[in-house]
Amino acid sequence: MTTTETRAERFSRELADLKIPDPSAGRSSLWLRLGIALMVLGPALGVGAYLLSHNTSDPLVQRDAIIVAVIGLVVGINGAAIFLRYSLTNFLRFWMARQSYDLALATRLPSLDGEQS
Repeated sequence: MTTTETRAERFSRELADLKIPDPSAGRSSLWLRLGIALMVLGPALGVGAYLLSHNTSDPLVQRDAIIVAVIGLVVGINGAAIFLRYSLTNFLRFWMARQSYDLALATRLPSLDGEQS
């Protein structure tokens, strides 16, 4: 008696054979959350710098607010880069496993023109 394995079950088994690390088990979720936090912190620093610069007429304080605004811009851009890197890593890890599965499946299929190799 032979058991038939569905395509999804075979894919899950072969994915486990590839020994691709589970992204939730690593630090990628921590970096993903850090990127989100930095993306929120960047504009918050910018708004704080805006309020700081408009509540004073002292040019020294206004220049400090410019520095805080530039730091907020840098923090926001770095947060976006970290978020993009780790979110794409999770997606591309699955995509690469899927492509390798499809390639292995295509090499096992007989040719369409009826010739045997």
